[in-house]
Amino acid sequence: MKLNLSADDVLTTTRAVRKRLDFDTPVEREVIEECLQIALQAPTGSNSQGWQWIMVEDAATKKALADIYAHNFSIYAGSARSNTYQPGDLRYEQKDKITESATYLTENFHRVPVIMVPCIMGDLDRAPTFQAASAWGSLLPAVWSFMLAARERGLGTAWTTIHLIGDGERQAKELLGIPDGVTQAGMFPIAYTIGTDFKQAKRLPLDPILHWDRW
Repeated sequence: MKLNLSADDVLTTTRAVRKRLDFDTPVEREVIEECLQIALQAPTGSNSQGWQWIMVEDAATKKALADIYAHNFSIYAGSARSNTYQPGDLRYEQKDKITESATYLTENFHRVPVIMVPCIMGDLDRAPTFQAASAWGSLLPAVWSFMLAARERGLGTAWTTIHLIGDGERQAKELLGIPDGVTQAGMFPIAYTIGTDFKQAKRLPLDPILHWDRW
């Protein structure tokens, strides 16, 4: 199923979907592969194509990943990061809603039909800025393209990285059989959405973030 959205609509209504994921409808492998074929058309530095994509359908493996995520979420949720913004800031006003949504996903991550873990070849822990930027720049456009293609096909996704906190990255690596020298980029729920009427998000205006010629 395709929604036949315009390019602008896909770009402006692809949301981080958490509370509107349909846990009960299977996601066909053919649809995921179609989204991935589109994603692989994204730019990649020096045509390296150093990406790897793990799609997890096995219930026990999904549960184990969800447990890693939930453990780390309990740490993250209590950190100062969640109290960054001040009253009057648009992001402060949205904080409780986002926290509620993130908590819901944490409690239900194991229920999604598919969990995606995209990876990039290379150990980026201590990589120089140039190497790290080049590596991420060779993967993240493809991941975003996957999310856009998924949106057009009625699928919801959400970019999460919380499972990578602390020892979580190593645990996920061992669980998924990821070899040394490979870096995980995140953990993405994939499911059909409950309804497809997503809207543009409220964002800060351009004035405080746009700089011409210099900062």
